[in-house]
Amino acid sequence: MPKRKLIISQNLNEILLQKIQELIPEWTVITGRSPEKWRDHIADAEVIAGWKAEMSVSIAASDVKWIQTWSAGVNALPLENLEQMNVQITTANGVHAYPISETIFALMLALTRKTDTYIKQQHTKTWHHAHMKQEIHEKTIGIIGVGKIGKETAKIAKAFGMTVLGMRHSGESEEFVDEMFTQKQLIDLLPKCDYIVVTLPLTPETRNMFGKNEFNLMKRSAFFINIGRGNLVIQNELIQALKDKDIAGAGLDVFETEPLPENSPLWELNNVIITPHTSGNTEFYDQRLIQDIFIPNLKDYLNGKTPSTNLLDYKKGY
Repeated sequence: MPKRKLIISQNLNEILLQKIQELIPEWTVITGRSPEKWRDHIADAEVIAGWKAEMSVSIAASDVKWIQTWSAGVNALPLENLEQMNVQITTANGVHAYPISETIFALMLALTRKTDTYIKQQHTKTWHHAHMKQEIHEKTIGIIGVGKIGKETAKIAKAFGMTVLGMRHSGESEEFVDEMFTQKQLIDLLPKCDYIVVTLPLTPETRNMFGKNEFNLMKRSAFFINIGRGNLVIQNELIQALKDKDIAGAGLDVFETEPLPENSPLWELNNVIITPHTSGNTEFYDQRLIQDIFIPNLKDYLNGKTPSTNLLDYKKGY
């Protein structure tokens, strides 16, 4: 009888790999980022940890039962095919809460206190106050998508004495959030906020959620932060809003096209800070994913249960 097989399309350290192998000593475990390591094993792999675009070609003819992604978002997966195959998908949601919330506040503080401007001035040895006068304390933040990242962001916001408004699909209340809104109430939330922080996944319901109308509803002094997905925003309309000073500025980690093309006007706007989709990067990424998500899910799976941590709802898209 052939051995059951797990593909881990990442380069794990020996300690993490050993913890997995201790749970499945009879399984064949294939590891490594290079497609050459796992390409020939997709057809008979039962579990795949770490989705790669190259897997799409072979996945329909495979026997895979469960996929653990290495990212929170699943929009890059062939979800329609996987749903028809009854493949269970669990995500890395929650791994990013600390690093992304830190990036959110790094962007908010840099825009508010003009840190980015001063760094540019340093390169030209320019001594100028750049009309810096704003502060973040006791302002109002709107968190669009109060999941694990949004919750951590709300918690930090309270340390600054901020009023926290949140938006989530259910409208259910959450600790550290003063008032919760639903997506239908977004037009009521936007005008109240000094900062809008978008942490949503990309789904048919959230695609192009932010465009000209939404930016017009925001305060002209407000900053827009997007660490969710680039296609949550109509990018050319964001660019126009920034050029027209309909909003004060933006901190952007995600874009419609990545890498951001060299000819994008966003590179030249002095009220924009760009980071290259790195807000979730952390030295503890693999450790958290394996220990907090994959191993608990693997234990469920081995006991004949549905993996329970971050199980994808195909209908919702997250």
